[in-house]
Amino acid sequence: MSRLHHVALGAIDVERVASFYRDVLDLPETARHEDARGLRSVWLSLGPSVLMIERTDEPLRRVQGVGAGPFLLALTAPSGAEAALLRLGVVIESRSEYTLYFRDPEGNRVALSRYPLPAGA
Repeated sequence: MSRLHHVALGAIDVERVASFYRDVLDLPETARHEDARGLRSVWLSLGPSVLMIERTDEPLRRVQGVGAGPFLLALTAPSGAEAALLRLGVVIESRSEYTLYFRDPEGNRVALSRYPLPAGA
């Protein structure tokens, strides 16, 4: 059976985006990679998977709603995350019974969810 190995997010400001996921959403940093231009990527733990924040020179693109291809990064909600988001002035765009939706510093759609997954999922 295949499992998720990693998710990669392109970022213009790798440090800023990585800091958001590390400091606000409590994802432990596992690696940093540099090249001749400086910080190329920061890898953060998603349990058995990795969130790779990778430098890009591409312009930002804003995804609205359900789009073609990847359109949302949904994470398990750590305790106190909503309060931390609000302290930082992050706008909660919408919410459901179990999940809240917002944007990271570069506009990627992110969700924090407490939706109960089936055993073994």
